Order: sequence, then structure tokens, then C-alpha cells
Amino acid sequence: MRPLRQLMLAALALAAACHAQAEAPPVASFFNNPAFNGAMLSPNGRYLAAFVGAGGQRDGLAVVDLSDMSAHMVAQFRDTDIGRAQWVNNERLLFSTVDKSVARRDVRFGPGLFAVDRDGKRFRQLARRNTPFIQSGDSGRDMLPWHTFMLDQAGAQDSEEVYVSDAGIEGAGILVSSDLLRLNTRTSITHTVGHPGVARGWLLDQHGRPRLVETLDKNIESIHYLDPATEQWRTLASFDAYTGGGGFEPLAFGPDGTLYVTSRAGRDRSALYRYDLVHGKLADKPMVELEGFDFSGHLVISNNRLLGVRVHGDAEGTAWFDADMKALQATVDTLLPGTINLITPPSRPETPWVLVLSYSDKQPQRTMVFNTETKRMSEVGNVAPQIKPADMGSRELVHYTARDGLDIPAWLTLPPGGKDKNLPMVVLVHGGPFMRGGSWNWNADAQFLATRGYAVLEPEFRGSVGFGDAHFRAGWKQWGLKMQDDVADGTRWAIAQGTADAKRICIAGASYGGYATLMGLINDPDLYRCGVDWVGVTDIDLLYDSGWRYASDLPQGWKQYGMPALIGDRVKDAVQLQATSPLRQAARVTQPLLLAYGGADVRVPITHGLKFYDAVKAGNPNVEWIEYPEEGHGWALPKNRIDFWTRVEHFLDKNIGAH
Repeated sequence: MRPLRQLMLAALALAAACHAQAEAPPVASFFNNPAFNGAMLSPNGRYLAAFVGAGGQRDGLAVVDLSDMSAHMVAQFRDTDIGRAQWVNNERLLFSTVDKSVARRDVRFGPGLFAVDRDGKRFRQLARRNTPFIQSGDSGRDMLPWHTFMLDQAGAQDSEEVYVSDAGIEGAGILVSSDLLRLNTRTSITHTVGHPGVARGWLLDQHGRPRLVETLDKNIESIHYLDPATEQWRTLASFDAYTGGGGFEPLAFGPDGTLYVTSRAGRDRSALYRYDLVHGKLADKPMVELEGFDFSGHLVISNNRLLGVRVHGDAEGTAWFDADMKALQATVDTLLPGTINLITPPSRPETPWVLVLSYSDKQPQRTMVFNTETKRMSEVGNVAPQIKPADMGSRELVHYTARDGLDIPAWLTLPPGGKDKNLPMVVLVHGGPFMRGGSWNWNADAQFLATRGYAVLEPEFRGSVGFGDAHFRAGWKQWGLKMQDDVADGTRWAIAQGTADAKRICIAGASYGGYATLMGLINDPDLYRCGVDWVGVTDIDLLYDSGWRYASDLPQGWKQYGMPALIGDRVKDAVQLQATSPLRQAARVTQPLLLAYGGADVRVPITHGLKFYDAVKAGNPNVEWIEYPEEGHGWALPKNRIDFWTRVEHFLDKNIGAH
């Protein structure tokens, strides 16, 4: 494969120069910000836009002419990074900014909105940044307000216009509404799109026009359809936004106007369905369903044809309907053996170029372009070029049975070198908790620990999503109870398999994973020799009310309707919430413990950590406290990620040492 030259090489190869090492890869190679942050083809496939930054430069937006591989930076700022972008048409790009040099405390949330031609000309600022402002030179011109955001849909890409969101935001960044504007990127002229109710999300149709809007009224979510025959909105469905119950999720409109949705349709696992807009019902049979997983993915459309569907089972893949794309997939897989290779064609191709994303459990994601005529593969960038696949451990999806018979999926990552028995182990509990925790891919946290000699077990305990409705609902009101048992049962399974040394196991996690860490030390002191909790919940009552001094970004609707049903009602379940509160049981934590919190966290305010630290240190001399004053719910700055994981490495070595 031949890499793109000049600008791509200058921006990306700088970080790739690394020497062979006898020791494990350094912490920074896992947790530094990447110099390359993705790429996207123009609608006609003639150009590639890429996010690049190196040598102390902020992330900029570069465009490559694929006909001769010439590249140049079309937008770059001295005081901020370019965060998101999309092609407006073949000649013009829309983008916003993100400041990667600051953490949550210092973030100004207005990302701004800008447009520029692919040759770097006709730059225009369309929406303000929330200080400091970047101006395009015409400072007297009115701009859209700072709370104007790009959609995650590209739209028609055949004019100078795009649709953008005028977001209603309250308090600590809580989204309460999302109105829609049609924006001309040349003139800045906008038109408001009318809609019923309080809009929360939009879906554009095959022509790039607004066709669906999701609204929220208290706990009821409704999906409304703008009927092209009448130009009137009508309601397709309404359901409980927090507990579900027979609803569906709009996915996309196909080239012929067919609406595709995901739905359970009365079954345990969701699948992809066609939706009959005339009769208001799902098709009788699913179009795509995954064995063992809820459907997750998107349509792959090119040249006004539905070529296939991107799906996410244990890993990502593509179900191709088109024979030529099936053959192309086989060709690419032959050139790139041993990796998942995701092919994305341009939306209206005029060239033979396609985009290829390639990764495995050991290989961080690489972005390439492939010429289907010449069979030329050119690498664009790698999100972690310092990482060598040969230095990484293997990762696989395993299953074990919980004590009540429920099947629990889990991700098991083993150290490189082939040893797979009697290992020290870290049980890494995902946050959320009502989300999917892992996938078969390169995972920085797990691989970092594996390269230090630890097996890493990541359970998809009940309450995790993506594995069916029954698995999800089995976790309702089970914080510290059956959800916690699932984690313990996975730990005992790993011991019984001979993978884990029963005397050298540590439990760790962030957010809900931090809560599970503390409850694991309380409920199962025989299993865990130590714990690492970062930004973890220490008391469910504090999630409802963290005190007047601490802002929270949990929406009131979630607290009023979602949390009582899924986590626990403060009044009706008060006894249970007290019994499953780490804070109220801090005296029972006697194992070594590492606590780390962000001083600007608005999801789990630092009061969670401070109160627990004060309570636990009274009877436990082996408690370490880390506070990153500028950080929020996780570590945004590389220096803090590197510092944190270095401390974790030392803590684990001291307590369950792999070496």
C-alpha cells in the first residue's frame, strides 16, 4: 500500500516514527490525542477531506485531490481545533470547532459554524463561537447564535444549503429542544422549519428534506411525519421515552422513499424493518436481523441505490445486497487479511475511489482509500500509529451463566505472549449502565492493561443494551443487586476457567462502573483484592440531588420518569437505595482503593467522591485520592489520561502485580 504523500505524510507520519521496544508500549501511545481524526469522501468521490494535526499545530481540515494525490490545508485555526465537518456539495465543506486543549471546566460550548470551499477560498463564519469569537472579516454581519449545531445527516449535498439545529439548552448543557433551520452557506440566509410540539430530533428524507421529527412531552415521545401529499404533519407513533413499550426508532429513508426503522415488533431483539407510511405499520418480516444482538447500523446508499446495510454484532460488518459490492468486499479482505474492513462508496460516484476503514482487536483503526479499477490502496491515517499489533493481546466475546441462569456476554482481553492461565485480572465494569459496553475492536483501556500483563474481563451485565429486551429489563432496579451479582459471577467464571488467579483480582470502572467497583468491594470482599473507581456514583440519592453547589446535566425528565423506573424511586425504594449505597457502607471497604474525580464533573459531581473519600479513609489507610480540577466526567486532556493510567499501573502492580 502506498500512503498519501506530502501533507498527509507530514501530518501523520510524525507520530508514526517509533522504535522497537522490549518493554510494553508507553502509556502515551495509548492515551495521547491522535494526529489523525478521520476522513470522508466528497459526494462525487474525487476529493477526500481529512482531519489532521501534528507538530504542535491544531487539528485542521485538509482536502486531497485523489486524481493526483495533491493535498492542502483548507481550514486551520491557531486557538482551536476543527471538530466536525461534512460536505455541503462537491465544492464546499461545513465544519465546527472543538478546543482539545481545555477540559470541562474551561470549555465554552459554542462550537461555531463555518463554511469553506475545497480550495480554501470563500471562507465564511455562519454561527458564533461562545467566546472567543473567530471572525471572517465581516464583523458587522449578523451571525447565527452560538447554540447552532450541525446535524449528523449530510442531506442532499447538491446545493449551497444545509439544515442545522437551533438547540434549546438549559443549565449544565441540557438539551431541551432542537428546532431546524435551512441555511445557505454562501449567503447565511436561513429559513425556519415549522413542526409540532417540542422537537428533539429530525430525520431528512432521500432528497435531504425534513420528513420526520421526534417530540417529547413529559415522558411521551412521539414520531411525526410530514406527508408530502398534504404538507401536513401526522403522528406515526407515541410511546414512553424512558421505558419503551412497542415503539420504533426511525433509521433512514431509502432512495425510493421507503422508511427504514428498528423495532422489536413484539420480539426480544430489535431488527431492521421497512415501515409502511400509508398504512402506518411495520412490514411483516424484518429486513435484517442479527443473531444474538439487537440491530444496530445504517444504510449504505450510493448512486440512488441501497447497496447494503452496515451492522454491528460482535464487531461491525456489512450485509451487502449488491453483487458488485460483495465482490469488492472479497477483494479488499484479501488485500487486508485478519481485519474488519468497512467499505464506504461515495454518494454519487464519478470516480472508482471508495473509503475503507480497517481494524481488529490488535490493530487500531486505519483509514484508506481504494481504487476499484487500479486496485491501488492508499493509507490516509491511523488513530494510534505508535501501536504495533504484534504487541497487543487478543480480545474475544465470551459467555457465562449467572447464578439465576441468565446468559451474560463479556469481553475477555488476554495479555500478549500466549499465556492464558493463572493470570492477575482486572474486572473492568462499563459505565452507563444502560448501554452496550464493548465490541471486538482495539480498546485502549483494555489493551493498556493487557500489555501490562493483566487479563481484562468486561461483563455485559443485565441492564446492558444491545443483547435483547429481556437482558435490558432484567437490570431495572438492580443496581448493587443482580447487576452486581453478574459481575461477581463473571469473576468466579474466570477463576473456574483457570484464566484468573483467584488471589490477584482487582475490580475497576468509571461512572456506573465506579459504583460497581465500590459495591463489588462491599458485597464480595473475598473476590477483589483492590479497586479503582474514577468518576463513580457513590450514592443514588446524590444522583437525584447532588446539592445546590453542584450543577448536574441529568435532565429533569430522566430524574422524574426514567430513574424511578430503571434505577429506583427515592420514596418507594428508599430502603433498597440505602442498602445499595456505597457511601452508607463505606466502612465495609477495607481493600486498597484508588479514587479519581473531576472537579468540573456535571454528570457525577465531585461531591460523590469527596463524601465517599471522607467516609472511607476513616477506617481504611490504603485509599489514594486523585482530583483533576479542570476535568469533567472523564479525562479530556492527554496529560491527565497519561497521569491517571500511570497511577493505575503502579497501583495494580503494588496490589496484584503482574510482574
